[in-house]
Amino acid sequence: MSGPGVLEIYLLRRTLRAVGVSLAVIFSVILLIQFEELSRSVGVRADAKVSDILWLTLLRSPSLVLLLSPFVFLFGGIASYVGLNRSSELTAMRAAGVSAWRFIAPSAVFAFVAGLVVVMLLNPLAAGLSARFEVERARILQNYQAEAPKEVWLRQGDDRDLVVIHARSRDMQGDAIRLQAVSLFIYQKDGSGRLQFRRRIEAAQAVLQAGFWRLSDVREASAGQSAVRSDSLSIRSTLTSASALDRFSSPEAVPFWGLPDAIRQTELAGFSSRAFRLRLHQLIATPVLFAAMSILAAAASLRLARQGGLALAAGAGAAVGFLVFFFNQMTGALASADIIPPLLGAWAPPLVALLSGLAVLCYTEDG
Repeated sequence: MSGPGVLEIYLLRRTLRAVGVSLAVIFSVILLIQFEELSRSVGVRADAKVSDILWLTLLRSPSLVLLLSPFVFLFGGIASYVGLNRSSELTAMRAAGVSAWRFIAPSAVFAFVAGLVVVMLLNPLAAGLSARFEVERARILQNYQAEAPKEVWLRQGDDRDLVVIHARSRDMQGDAIRLQAVSLFIYQKDGSGRLQFRRRIEAAQAVLQAGFWRLSDVREASAGQSAVRSDSLSIRSTLTSASALDRFSSPEAVPFWGLPDAIRQTELAGFSSRAFRLRLHQLIATPVLFAAMSILAAAASLRLARQGGLALAAGAGAAVGFLVFFFNQMTGALASADIIPPLLGAWAPPLVALLSGLAVLCYTEDG
């Protein structure tokens, strides 16, 4: 099989240049908006330096860029094809008998491959930076009651036991999670799988370490027995610092490679894993969404400049891209609310966008 020809390489370079400019513009806008928002929400409540606000902005912005990354390929594709149109290069290609599908393919394939890179490499990086953002923001605001941590509920479990954990507040102690004013309700599964209450533990503090919770100032009471006090106690834990932070965070803060384990741990603990499953399907569908945006950009921008209406068609393509984005957000909200299945909520928008773009191209180019 022959590799890409000179024409495909040229078109790919034009697409890369336009997508790069689009990414730079979107990233700059996000930086400015985030810096202003954090200056209001953090700077006015804490004695934060400009360097602190800038550091928080840099930690937060990558996840927002990934959220808006479909527009990078939409706007980049529109800019690339409109440029080819206005320079009459598109007219020359068509006059030479080049099919529209041939100069659409490089940008669509590039968008799909970029989607794979985003999901497998950039998403874990952005999720890690987002988690670091939460830690740094909490550190800056730790002395302000208005931003004090709220109550915490956690569950951990396996095939035999279930532990429900309630704490008045939480904070970070190095890499460990520390809970204050903790109550642990320990249940055990019987032969039929039903939960039987076994004991309750009250502790002034609980620190999550490798494989166990270390409790201090403990009072323990089993069913039908009097309370027993102790200075410290260790309770086996199926949670790690990362998985516990996943429970505190939204599914968007969990990296792609950690979602299967988050789903398994959430189900073992008795929680619904719907939100995590939705996020996993959305990430898997990302390459298709990027390719669909690229094809929509082509469908809106291949109208020859001499025919007129090119600017109107490009604007209509951008409007359709926004509709796809909001449709994606709406189906995600419906899936999170258990109104539609997560699979449908994640895959409907990219597939609808892809089929719509292909239908328009088939009608205008081959119809």
